[in-house]
Amino acid sequence: MATDAGTPVPRFPPGFLWGVSTSAHQIEGAAEEREPSVWDVFTAEPGRVKDGSTAAVACDHYHRYREDVALLVGLGVDAYRFSVSWPRVNSPGGLNFYDRLVDELCAAGVRPVPTLFHWDLPADLDWLDRDTAARFADHVTVVADRLGDRVRKWITLNEPAEHTLLGHALGAHAPGRQLLFDALPAAHHQLLAHGLAVRALRAAGAGDIGIANSHGPAWPASRQQADLEAAGFYDVLLNRLFAEPVLLGEYPEGMGALMPGDVEADLKVIAEPVDWYGINYYAPTLVGAPQGGDTEFGGLTMPAELPFSVRRIEGRPVTDFGWPVVPEGLTELLTGFRERYGDRLPPVVITENGCSYAGVDDQDRIAYLDAHIRALHRAVEAGVDVRGYFVWSLMDNFEWAEGYARRFGLVHVDFETLTRTPKASYRWYRDLLRAQGALS
Repeated sequence: MATDAGTPVPRFPPGFLWGVSTSAHQIEGAAEEREPSVWDVFTAEPGRVKDGSTAAVACDHYHRYREDVALLVGLGVDAYRFSVSWPRVNSPGGLNFYDRLVDELCAAGVRPVPTLFHWDLPADLDWLDRDTAARFADHVTVVADRLGDRVRKWITLNEPAEHTLLGHALGAHAPGRQLLFDALPAAHHQLLAHGLAVRALRAAGAGDIGIANSHGPAWPASRQQADLEAAGFYDVLLNRLFAEPVLLGEYPEGMGALMPGDVEADLKVIAEPVDWYGINYYAPTLVGAPQGGDTEFGGLTMPAELPFSVRRIEGRPVTDFGWPVVPEGLTELLTGFRERYGDRLPPVVITENGCSYAGVDDQDRIAYLDAHIRALHRAVEAGVDVRGYFVWSLMDNFEWAEGYARRFGLVHVDFETLTRTPKASYRWYRDLLRAQGALS
């Protein structure tokens, strides 16, 4: 994949926030020093992770965080998005680690941006239970009371859509349930947890609060009515179902009736105003009518019972994960959100964007990031209020059910020695940030 060689990336507005992202379970290790999560239970079951690995050690960020903060300084980012492990916070002294990390970041001039839930639910909790949302609000209060004097930007949840679909509907991720549409209560309770978390953060004196939802255009496989309807339903299920309760205080038509509890009252909580809206973008999805029988897509088994089928986008390069590279989909997504939600859409931050490629001289990753950042700039030029961009990820890590086979990092990690080696993409992003004036 070629970059626009010799053409500088257009300059973003002053104050634009440049960063990188990670998550606790994927990098921290030190599993013996915290309570277990649903992911510890899941990865202990044979066959759940493709290479049979676990995140017990991962990148050992828990012990090597100073080395990793030095990498952030060398990269020149404004901000570092990490996640706070709920099971670690529940453990004696667990918050001390985040105290040390936040202090190290602040001393280095890197803004800490914690995500308060990134899939590693304590093993004794369940998103099918409404009480988990209230328990999450208690967790948020504990974290905000401890870190709020130094943290100025917060994220409540990461990707409740994927956590619902992969973890509760299809069984590919923890906790490994295959409930299909009976997984919808897990979606509702996560959204309720988000709203309660916003209230808890505000009560603790925190501001600058957002959520990190994953979104992508749903492209119909053809103009035939059955494919158009299937793509429309997929858009509801993966995009609108998670955006509209937060932004509009309502579910898409017909979806609220499928949710548990007093939905009208819950929506008032879910729609607590946020200061910005985080979007994780990777690719569009090509969707058509069911084709009969189970199908395989992106390593997932899509059951025949689903009212849609996911198809391969032809004629596009793909990452090592098999995901299509479609940078213009980011422009389409953002301009589409602005058109759909108008002034109900707050400023946007791209909280994740990245790709899996092997090697340290990772020219394909450079091309990918270059193209997506240019596509993001086109959305800004079209009038979308975008305030920041975070690359996924700072370093190679435990990639959930894929184990250590997929490498998303700007920094290579040798999982035998845990040696960190900046890749060509690390130097490219560093130079981009210098050109953008992020270091001035």
